[in-house]
Amino acid sequence: MKDAAIVYLVDDEPGMLKALARLLGGEGFPVKSFDSAKTFLAEPTPHGCVILDVAMPEMNGLEVLRLLRAKGSHLPVIFLTGHGDIPMSVRAIKSGAVDFLTKPVQSDDLIRAVNSALDLLGKSDQKQEEVERLRILYAQLTSREKEVMAHVISGKPNKQIAFTLGTIEQTVKIHRMRVMHKMQAKSIVDLVHIAQSLGVSAAE
Repeated sequence: MKDAAIVYLVDDEPGMLKALARLLGGEGFPVKSFDSAKTFLAEPTPHGCVILDVAMPEMNGLEVLRLLRAKGSHLPVIFLTGHGDIPMSVRAIKSGAVDFLTKPVQSDDLIRAVNSALDLLGKSDQKQEEVERLRILYAQLTSREKEVMAHVISGKPNKQIAFTLGTIEQTVKIHRMRVMHKMQAKSIVDLVHIAQSLGVSAAE
Protein backbone atom coordinates (compact mmCIF):
# COMPACT_ATOMS: atom_id res chain seq x y z
CA MET A 1 0.00 0.00 0.00
CA LYS A 2 2.91 2.36 0.65
CA ASP A 3 3.97 2.17 -2.99
CA ALA A 4 0.55 3.11 -4.38
CA ALA A 5 -0.83 5.52 -1.79
CA ILE A 6 0.15 9.11 -1.05
CA VAL A 7 0.07 10.69 2.41
CA TYR A 8 -1.33 14.21 2.03
CA LEU A 9 -0.13 16.62 4.74
CA VAL A 10 -2.20 19.74 5.37
CA ASP A 11 -0.88 22.20 7.98
CA ASP A 12 -0.37 25.95 8.00
CA GLU A 13 2.86 25.63 10.04
CA PRO A 14 5.86 25.28 7.65
CA GLY A 15 8.04 23.73 10.36
CA MET A 16 5.44 21.08 11.14
CA LEU A 17 4.96 20.26 7.46
CA LYS A 18 8.70 19.85 6.94
CA ALA A 19 9.14 17.64 10.01
CA LEU A 20 6.19 15.38 9.13
CA ALA A 21 7.28 15.07 5.50
CA ARG A 22 10.82 14.13 6.57
CA LEU A 23 9.57 11.54 9.06
CA LEU A 24 7.07 9.88 6.71
CA GLY A 25 9.40 10.04 3.73
CA GLY A 26 12.05 8.28 5.79
CA GLU A 27 9.55 5.46 6.40
CA GLY A 28 8.96 5.02 2.68
CA PHE A 29 5.64 6.84 2.34
CA PRO A 30 5.16 9.08 -0.72
CA VAL A 31 4.19 12.51 0.68
CA LYS A 32 2.58 15.67 -0.73
CA SER A 33 2.48 18.76 1.50
CA PHE A 34 0.00 21.64 1.50
CA ASP A 35 0.25 24.79 3.62
CA SER A 36 -3.45 25.63 3.35
CA ALA A 37 -6.79 23.85 3.15
CA LYS A 38 -7.67 25.75 -0.01
CA THR A 39 -4.66 24.51 -2.00
CA PHE A 40 -5.24 20.96 -0.78
CA LEU A 41 -8.92 20.93 -1.78
CA ALA A 42 -8.02 22.23 -5.24
CA GLU A 43 -5.62 19.32 -5.79
CA PRO A 44 -6.78 15.94 -7.19
CA THR A 45 -6.31 13.38 -4.41
CA PRO A 46 -7.18 10.01 -5.93
CA HIS A 47 -5.52 7.58 -3.54
CA GLY A 48 -4.01 7.76 -0.08
CA CYS A 49 -4.78 9.28 3.31
CA VAL A 50 -4.83 12.79 4.78
CA ILE A 51 -3.07 14.16 7.86
CA LEU A 52 -5.02 17.30 8.57
CA ASP A 53 -4.42 20.08 11.09
CA VAL A 54 -7.60 20.89 13.00
CA ALA A 55 -6.99 24.58 13.64
CA MET A 56 -6.11 26.46 10.46
CA PRO A 57 -6.87 30.15 9.92
CA GLU A 58 -8.97 30.06 6.76
CA MET A 59 -10.84 26.79 7.27
CA ASN A 60 -10.85 24.35 10.18
CA GLY A 61 -10.34 20.62 9.82
CA LEU A 62 -14.00 19.76 10.25
CA GLU A 63 -14.92 22.01 7.32
CA VAL A 64 -12.23 20.41 5.18
CA LEU A 65 -13.50 16.93 6.06
CA ARG A 66 -17.06 17.95 5.22
CA LEU A 67 -15.99 19.36 1.83
CA LEU A 68 -13.97 16.22 1.06
CA ARG A 69 -16.98 14.03 1.69
CA ALA A 70 -19.20 16.40 -0.33
CA LYS A 71 -16.79 15.89 -3.27
CA GLY A 72 -17.28 12.14 -2.91
CA SER A 73 -13.79 11.53 -1.51
CA HIS A 74 -13.46 8.60 0.90
CA LEU A 75 -9.83 9.24 1.81
CA PRO A 76 -9.13 8.28 5.44
CA VAL A 77 -8.45 11.42 7.50
CA ILE A 78 -6.15 11.68 10.53
CA PHE A 79 -6.42 14.88 12.56
CA LEU A 80 -3.53 16.67 14.21
CA THR A 81 -4.66 18.73 17.15
CA GLY A 82 -3.45 20.91 19.99
CA HIS A 83 -4.68 19.95 23.45
CA GLY A 84 -7.27 22.72 23.37
CA ASP A 85 -8.74 21.33 20.15
CA ILE A 86 -9.54 17.85 21.49
CA PRO A 87 -13.33 18.46 21.74
CA MET A 88 -13.32 19.43 18.06
CA SER A 89 -11.31 16.31 17.24
CA VAL A 90 -13.86 14.14 19.03
CA ARG A 91 -16.53 15.70 16.80
CA ALA A 92 -14.30 14.97 13.83
CA ILE A 93 -14.14 11.29 14.72
CA LYS A 94 -17.92 11.25 14.87
CA SER A 95 -17.93 12.90 11.43
CA GLY A 96 -15.81 10.15 9.92
CA ALA A 97 -12.14 10.85 10.72
CA VAL A 98 -10.21 7.67 11.51
CA ASP A 99 -7.90 9.05 14.22
CA PHE A 100 -6.60 12.15 15.91
CA LEU A 101 -3.14 12.83 17.33
CA THR A 102 -2.07 15.60 19.67
CA LYS A 103 0.86 17.89 18.94
CA PRO A 104 3.77 17.41 19.33
CA VAL A 105 3.04 14.08 17.69
CA GLN A 106 5.13 11.03 18.59
CA SER A 107 6.80 9.31 15.62
CA ASP A 108 5.53 5.84 16.51
CA ASP A 109 1.97 7.11 16.94
CA LEU A 110 2.06 8.84 13.57
CA ILE A 111 3.40 5.80 11.70
CA ARG A 112 0.84 3.56 13.40
CA ALA A 113 -2.01 5.93 12.47
CA VAL A 114 -0.89 6.17 8.83
CA ASN A 115 -0.55 2.39 8.50
CA SER A 116 -4.01 1.92 10.01
CA ALA A 117 -5.49 4.53 7.65
CA LEU A 118 -3.92 2.86 4.60
CA ASP A 119 -5.15 -0.55 5.74
CA LEU A 120 -8.63 0.95 5.95
CA LEU A 121 -8.16 2.46 2.49
CA GLY A 122 -7.27 -0.98 1.12
CA LYS A 123 -10.46 -2.48 2.55
CA SER A 124 -12.47 0.41 1.10
CA ASP A 125 -10.90 -0.16 -2.33
CA GLN A 126 -11.77 -3.85 -2.17
CA LYS A 127 -15.34 -3.01 -1.25
CA GLN A 128 -15.65 -0.56 -4.15
CA GLU A 129 -14.26 -3.17 -6.56
CA GLU A 130 -16.82 -5.69 -5.31
CA VAL A 131 -19.67 -3.20 -5.72
CA GLU A 132 -18.51 -2.45 -9.27
CA ARG A 133 -18.45 -6.18 -10.03
CA LEU A 134 -22.02 -6.50 -8.73
CA ARG A 135 -23.14 -3.49 -10.80
CA ILE A 136 -21.89 -5.23 -13.94
CA LEU A 137 -23.82 -8.37 -13.02
CA TYR A 138 -26.97 -6.37 -12.23
CA ALA A 139 -26.76 -4.57 -15.58
CA GLN A 140 -27.05 -7.95 -17.30
CA LEU A 141 -30.50 -8.59 -15.83
CA THR A 142 -33.52 -7.98 -18.04
CA SER A 143 -36.14 -5.44 -16.93
CA ARG A 144 -38.45 -8.25 -15.83
CA GLU A 145 -35.64 -9.99 -13.91
CA LYS A 146 -34.95 -6.73 -12.07
CA GLU A 147 -38.65 -6.52 -11.19
CA VAL A 148 -38.65 -10.08 -9.91
CA MET A 149 -35.47 -9.45 -7.90
CA ALA A 150 -37.08 -6.44 -6.22
CA HIS A 151 -40.04 -8.60 -5.20
CA VAL A 152 -37.89 -11.57 -4.11
CA ILE A 153 -35.76 -9.45 -1.75
CA SER A 154 -38.96 -8.12 -0.17
CA GLY A 155 -39.67 -11.68 0.96
CA LYS A 156 -42.73 -12.32 -1.19
CA PRO A 157 -43.54 -15.88 -2.29
CA ASN A 158 -43.58 -16.76 -5.99
CA LYS A 159 -47.37 -16.95 -6.10
CA GLN A 160 -47.77 -13.38 -4.79
CA ILE A 161 -45.07 -12.08 -7.16
CA ALA A 162 -46.84 -13.72 -10.08
CA PHE A 163 -50.15 -12.11 -9.12
CA THR A 164 -48.52 -8.67 -8.76
CA LEU A 165 -46.73 -8.92 -12.11
CA GLY A 166 -49.69 -10.45 -13.92
CA THR A 167 -47.95 -13.66 -14.89
CA ILE A 168 -47.91 -17.30 -13.82
CA GLU A 169 -45.97 -18.79 -10.91
CA GLN A 170 -43.81 -21.01 -13.13
CA THR A 171 -42.58 -17.97 -15.07
CA VAL A 172 -41.63 -16.25 -11.79
CA LYS A 173 -39.72 -19.37 -10.71
CA ILE A 174 -37.71 -19.26 -13.95
CA HIS A 175 -36.94 -15.54 -13.58
CA ARG A 176 -36.02 -16.07 -9.92
CA MET A 177 -33.60 -18.85 -10.84
CA ARG A 178 -32.02 -16.69 -13.54
CA VAL A 179 -31.62 -13.77 -11.11
CA MET A 180 -29.89 -15.98 -8.55
CA HIS A 181 -27.58 -17.39 -11.23
CA LYS A 182 -26.72 -14.06 -12.90
CA MET A 183 -26.14 -12.28 -9.56
CA GLN A 184 -24.08 -15.26 -8.30
CA ALA A 185 -26.18 -15.29 -5.14
CA LYS A 186 -25.93 -18.40 -2.97
CA SER A 187 -29.17 -17.72 -1.09
CA ILE A 188 -31.98 -15.19 -0.72
CA VAL A 189 -30.11 -13.66 2.22
CA ASP A 190 -27.07 -13.28 -0.05
CA LEU A 191 -29.27 -11.65 -2.70
CA VAL A 192 -30.63 -9.21 -0.11
CA HIS A 193 -27.08 -8.23 0.87
CA ILE A 194 -26.18 -7.75 -2.79
CA ALA A 195 -29.22 -5.53 -3.29
CA GLN A 196 -28.26 -3.44 -0.27
CA SER A 197 -24.73 -3.00 -1.64
CA LEU A 198 -26.18 -1.75 -4.94
CA GLY A 199 -28.89 0.40 -3.39
CA VAL A 200 -31.61 -1.69 -5.01
CA SER A 201 -34.88 -1.23 -3.14
CA ALA A 202 -37.27 -4.02 -2.31
CA ALA A 203 -40.69 -3.85 -3.94
CA GLU A 204 -43.52 -2.84 -1.63
